[in-house]
This record gives sequence, C-alpha cells and structure tokens, in this order.
Amino acid sequence: MSTKSPQTRISGQTIIDELVRNMELGRLELAYTVLLPCIFSVYLHPDDHARLLGVQDIIREDARRALAARMAEWNRNSLFRRGGKKRQYRIAQNDWWIELFVDAEGAVPPGDVEIHSELNDVAQPGYRGVKTTLIEREPSVTAARVARDRESTRGQSGKVFAEIRYQDDSGPQTYFVTQSEVSIGRGGEDLWVDLPLYTSDEISREHARLRRDASSGRFSILDQSRNGTWVNGRRLTRGTEMELPDRAEIGIAEVVKLNFEAKR
Repeated sequence: MSTKSPQTRISGQTIIDELVRNMELGRLELAYTVLLPCIFSVYLHPDDHARLLGVQDIIREDARRALAARMAEWNRNSLFRRGGKKRQYRIAQNDWWIELFVDAEGAVPPGDVEIHSELNDVAQPGYRGVKTTLIEREPSVTAARVARDRESTRGQSGKVFAEIRYQDDSGPQTYFVTQSEVSIGRGGEDLWVDLPLYTSDEISREHARLRRDASSGRFSILDQSRNGTWVNGRRLTRGTEMELPDRAEIGIAEVVKLNFEAKR
C-alpha cells in the first residue's frame, strides 16, 4: 500500500500506474509460470468517475497497452537472466478486463482509487488477486459489491465474430474477435496491436490485419510484414487483401500458427 498524499482530482495516468502496481503485487509464482492478474475492478469517487466518464474507453485502452508492455518487459528480462529458473509471465485469459465503477457508498475519497483484481474470470482457490488503494487506508469496497458490479457489466459483452487459437511464448491462448478490425503482431510500448504475440522478432510489430465486412460477415486478411503471412499453406502477397475462409490456419512468419474460426 502506497503512502502518497491525497489529491483532490485523480488523473487517468494515476489509474494506469496503480493498475500496473496492482498487477505486480498480485502475481502468483508457479514452477515455470508467473500468473498475473487480468480482471480489474476500479472504484472511483463519484466526482472523479463523472469527470472521466467520457474518456474511459481511452483509459482502458492505454491501461491494456501499459499492462502488456510491462508483462513483455518481465518476459524479456527473464529470458536473459543467468542462473536460476526462468519463468514465463502470462495471464489466464486472452486479454485484460478493466472496468471503472462509481463508488456511491462513500468508501473511496476524492483523488483516490481502489482496485480489486483476480487472476482468472471465475475465482478459484489460488486464483484470488489483490486489493490496492492509492492513499494510505484500508480497502473499503466489499467483495460482494465487486462480484455484483462485475456481473452486471460483464453480461453486456459484445458478440463474438470469430475465435483465434494459438500458442506463443506465453503459452496456449484463445482470442475472441468482437470488433471489425484486428491488428496482429509483436506490438510495443509505442505501438498498440489488438492481438499481441510474445515471440521472436521475426514477427513484425504490426504483422497482419484482419477485417470483417459488416454486410456479409466475411473476413479478409492483409499481410504487412517483412517475413510473410500464410493462409492454409499459401503465402500472401504483401499489401494485398485476401478473403479468409471461415476456418483457416494462418502462419505468422513461420513462427506462430493461428487457428482461425468464424462464428455465424
């Protein structure tokens, strides 16, 4: 728990910094894996929540980038560590879930933030995350409130248009496509991608892009890479969009294979 002085207004950057701190405090070390929290409930004073209401999507997007960048940094450092056991940092889901809630019960002061996290969508023994606050006080929001608020917001998730199953250095993963475009690649601190692949630099930072046509529901794929993209064994022409079958194996630089399946 930090001992920073209370402030009258909270900033988006402060929330992101506290999310990263919560992720570090809540990690679970296993034999070969370090599991990181990926489910975050953020509670704000009503005035702070109202002031940030119009930019919450941007805060969530930046927070996901910051969390992904920190996890990638830990994995890079782990690869170059001499001696001792090398562990892989990963999350139990395909992406972070972050939601900002208003504290209507007077538990969170102005300028403060309270964050509750878990390591998995469904809480299991050994998978409980942590509670953190910004200023020096005990967390006040109850676990029952967190569970109730999460249930009301997570039930509104968007339709899944496709699933992408793959395995990279972070282990087996499943990515659920709920948007019209998906960028794929290694990404970086200064480059956000929707589906980040944690692997060698043979994969470009922004390697390929999927696009869904809203009228037909069909997907297409665009190669933007140095080392190529394959669909069912056929190499794509860089810069030329190609229609994607409803089921396809997508080869990313002959390093990672993505098993794509459209949902209709």
